[in-house]
Amino acid sequence: MGKKSVERKRIIGNRMKRSRRIPVLAILRTHRRIEYNTFKRDWRHRKLKLKV
Repeated sequence: MGKKSVERKRIIGNRMKRSRRIPVLAILRTHRRIEYNTFKRDWRHRKLKLKV
């Protein structure tokens, strides 16, 4: 595989940040209205589909 472009790295970084778990404090503050991250991705089963 070749080297990643800066644009691709930026996209991958953004997706990784998106897929982080939600802090417990955020769950408590919103009275469990926000309980889990809808952007969560299992890296084993669902691959990133990037158009770069």
